[in-house]
Amino acid sequence: MYLEHLSLTDFRSYAQVDLTLSPGVTVLVGSNGLGKTNLVEAIGYLSTLSSHRVSQDGPLLRFGTERALIRAQLVRAEQKVMVEVEINASRANRARINRANPIRSRDILGICRTVLFAPEDLALVKGDPGNRRRFLDDLLVVLMPRHAATRSDYDRVLKQRNALLKSARAAHFSRSGVPEVQLATLDVWDQHLAAVAANLLAARLDLLNRLRPHMAEAYAQLTDGSKLLRANYLSSLADTSAHDGASPDTFGVADAPGAGEDVDLSLFSVEELASMYGAELQRSRARELDRGMSLVGPHRDELDLLLGQAPARGYASHGESWSIALALRLASFHVLDEDKHVAGNQPILILDDVFAELDAQRRKKLAVMVGSAEQVLVTAAVAEDIPEELSGSKVQVIPGGVVPHE
Repeated sequence: MYLEHLSLTDFRSYAQVDLTLSPGVTVLVGSNGLGKTNLVEAIGYLSTLSSHRVSQDGPLLRFGTERALIRAQLVRAEQKVMVEVEINASRANRARINRANPIRSRDILGICRTVLFAPEDLALVKGDPGNRRRFLDDLLVVLMPRHAATRSDYDRVLKQRNALLKSARAAHFSRSGVPEVQLATLDVWDQHLAAVAANLLAARLDLLNRLRPHMAEAYAQLTDGSKLLRANYLSSLADTSAHDGASPDTFGVADAPGAGEDVDLSLFSVEELASMYGAELQRSRARELDRGMSLVGPHRDELDLLLGQAPARGYASHGESWSIALALRLASFHVLDEDKHVAGNQPILILDDVFAELDAQRRKKLAVMVGSAEQVLVTAAVAEDIPEELSGSKVQVIPGGVVPHE
């Protein structure tokens, strides 16, 4: 798959811009601050309906406007499809496919597949666990768009349950205690949370099993291969069969070191995981009422990255951290490329301001690794930063627009 044409209206710094692209490598060259990243951010948004730079859609609208429009012409196995997303300030976003009637924006997920590496990806290694959870969940949505609903359902149930726990906490510390009706309602939300949490956890574990071999191989190729990159999934879900009677104060939350690491949860069915979540929620109820928040669920989990025997976070050097982040994105690319549900659906690979941060040796290694992709989009402030192995067409980014590079 490749992107043939991109049109933006009132997106970020652009009032209007049109960009024509071809298969192979395209380098977007321009001084910092001119909008190179805005272009690739828009392409990435079509893939996940989220930005890799901000958590809300508001900053994506050009200042003073009420809506932004992203329109892309994609070529997939010689078939062309046009995808449009309208990002609105005061109403729900809308989308169109081939100029048909408007549909929900999430109904276009899976059409435009991208893997985007950007400087912000250092947070995958150095940042808090939320960054790594989002990495897994965003990739899940690109790989299997139905999991957009899984994430949405989980967030909704978690919000409702937290509101109930907060209310129950207030009653818990009053003289009257927690009313029976609130406890009964909490039982119902426990069932809802267990069901959706089990679906999300099972999907994450399956995805991580697909990622692991590609992560290790990509990191070895980017470096001298002397250290092995590994990943463990640390779950807030206890092994209920092995820890019956365990004190809830010492087991079952992600901030307890090693929680969930002693059992391979990927061996359990979704139904079994839901049952385990139900039991763990019951065991943790006293602590949750005490703190007024949900302490069990995928929102408390961690993707633990290990370089050699040491945790990557806190121990990896700056160069190693860059290589780990790149390995995660390259592994994502290979997982998506292996998914053969749709012909000609290799993802578009986007490298945003990557080569300026790499030494000459790693630049060359990365260029060799990605050069065979159907479409590679690279941004750079200086064209000389791009290795010769990534020779291709160039586009000059200027204030408010783009022109072919001379």
